[in-house]
Amino acid sequence: MTNRCPVCDHTAVADFKTVDGYRYFSCHGCHSIFIDPEVISEIDLGRALVEYSGQYWKNELAASAERSYGAALARVAEVFLYARRPIDRFIDIGTGPGYLLDALSGLLPACSNKFFGIELYPPPRHSSHPNYRIGDITDFPLAFDAGVCIEVLEHLTPRMARSLFAKLASRSAKEAIYIFNTGLPDYVVNEDPDYLDPLGRGHIVSYGLPGVARMAGQFGFCVRPIPGKAWAFVLEYSSPRAPDEDVRSRIWDPCPSNVETLKDPVMGQVLYYLGLETARAYG
Repeated sequence: MTNRCPVCDHTAVADFKTVDGYRYFSCHGCHSIFIDPEVISEIDLGRALVEYSGQYWKNELAASAERSYGAALARVAEVFLYARRPIDRFIDIGTGPGYLLDALSGLLPACSNKFFGIELYPPPRHSSHPNYRIGDITDFPLAFDAGVCIEVLEHLTPRMARSLFAKLASRSAKEAIYIFNTGLPDYVVNEDPDYLDPLGRGHIVSYGLPGVARMAGQFGFCVRPIPGKAWAFVLEYSSPRAPDEDVRSRIWDPCPSNVETLKDPVMGQVLYYLGLETARAYG
């Protein structure tokens, strides 16, 4: 095993734990927790730790449906309240089966066309939403104003994560804002010690925010923590605002058009209040 962190290249790394025969290490520099760097190198060369069998998809589709009609809706609503620009194009990065698009279409039918989803490796069955796309985010010709990335980052090697940030930057409008929902090191250590799961769910890295800042910052992103949420953070592109700004304070002065999006004329204001209350509930 190399003695350097694959996220930030720091030399101070230590054993963390062994899961299913795979060693994980923690970095004192960026706080990330990662599977053996030799395994990371093999994954970058094409090795797959997870067998994408029928049983895998059965479990994953059930989990995706549960998130999409629950916690993921809260993250979407938060983004609309945190954004400093009107949101006309919203992207679900790594949308999987696209259930979040379906959930949003049901709750915000008046603006269903604002929501897009991209998935590079789709399951056999997926959403029929017209904005569900198979491919890469760079396949879209237009820039996005906001988005979410739900339970994806922990599957990616640092090389893959850097590539994602670079591509996202190329498709982001100024002050575009994204919430990444992923288990951060504090969450792994203090809340869910079974989160690291190389063979079941394919969770190989828990990224520390200093590591994310190092990787995403070179492409123009500012990394903002969400106090109280050890399983989510904000990326904001080309932002003129102070790096230490508390994004939660933005809910009291949201962009008016974004509030209107959350207040659907048919389905009502449920997503507006979900965003408001979930932003206030932690910290």
